Amino acid sequence: MEQECPHAGGPMSDAQIDIEDSSYIASCPWHAYDFNLDTGASSYGVRACVFPIRSRTGKLYLELEDDQGATLESIEPISEKVKYKHGSRAATTDTVGSRPSDDASVCEWCAYILNTADPESKIELTTRLFSLFATREQTAEPMPIGAGTASPPSIPPRHDDLQTVKPWEIPSAGRGGTLKSRIAMLHALANIEQWAIDLALDICVRFAGFQTKSTAEGQKDGGLALPRTYFYDWLKVANDEAKHFSLLRSRLEELGSYFGALPVHHGLWQSAEMTNEDLRARISIIALVHEARGLDVNPVTIDRFRKAKDLDSVDTLEVIHRDEITHVTTGHRWLSWICAQEGTDPVDVFRKNVMKHFRGAVKGPFNAEARQQAGMDGSYYEDLAGSMPVRGGDVIAGG
Repeated sequence: MEQECPHAGGPMSDAQIDIEDSSYIASCPWHAYDFNLDTGASSYGVRACVFPIRSRTGKLYLELEDDQGATLESIEPISEKVKYKHGSRAATTDTVGSRPSDDASVCEWCAYILNTADPESKIELTTRLFSLFATREQTAEPMPIGAGTASPPSIPPRHDDLQTVKPWEIPSAGRGGTLKSRIAMLHALANIEQWAIDLALDICVRFAGFQTKSTAEGQKDGGLALPRTYFYDWLKVANDEAKHFSLLRSRLEELGSYFGALPVHHGLWQSAEMTNEDLRARISIIALVHEARGLDVNPVTIDRFRKAKDLDSVDTLEVIHRDEITHVTTGHRWLSWICAQEGTDPVDVFRKNVMKHFRGAVKGPFNAEARQQAGMDGSYYEDLAGSMPVRGGDVIAGG
């Protein structure tokens, strides 16, 4: 299929693939336009260019007409391997209530994992949940969503042996020139990834009953509920974040340290708390500000590790960076979907939410290329600042 959506140029390499009536359907991550991969037809009346693919003797062949030219842009495999750790605490149960059965709802699973303090158990449970959901989506008995069957905690618990401080009390990690500095940088990222697992699960259970606002004048009901692909997308994000934490935790141990050796903070979760009542605001602040900021700083961090010749850490950070582009894409996709149902402009909705719920300026320098890949051009983030007063030590962006 062509790389760009013929509607608005969205990156079809990040499309969600579903099976409908024995056909593969690709949904654009920007505006959820659907395309049949056999014919290129969309239910919205537009059509994409598609080309037949054949597999022969272990190789893939793209079949083109004589007058059609094609250039291979890139081949970028991304590891989905999670580095599980079966230590003394990984098998313990420190969660409120008993573990959900495989027949439990998405919301019950999410709430259970959110109440799990042990990070290794959180990883195993999160990957299990995504596997269950994705597998059952292809059956006649998909996993129930269970809106209202469970509630998220006010703040996910952490082990008592973690030293938790205010964000501004975290010592500077330095610039990566020493082993101590690189360990501090990886430890800070691991802390962010653990909170990112929780935030991806929280956006499923907290907003499971969300409905769009009706566009009919004077009509109070009639909005749309979130489709099942919403939950698939965010559970995939949670699964990725679990993978990221496992890679960073493993790398810390390879460097002679461990997660918990340094203090951590709750800044990312505290930023999310201001958006507990509005899904549009949650997506805007967490996915399209904090996670998008990660796209800006990741290349700088990777370059510092490369200069230090820490190539194993570089490999880990590059996997994380490529995944995080898709996470920002997920946020953009669902904010755009909500706005399309409500007849609003996603850029305008995003900027209003940032001005209402964010402290300080959305600061550059920006990785414009990565942001564009995720659907965010400069109209989203240029010359933008929140109206809330900045307090000493506030976390402005990150994650």
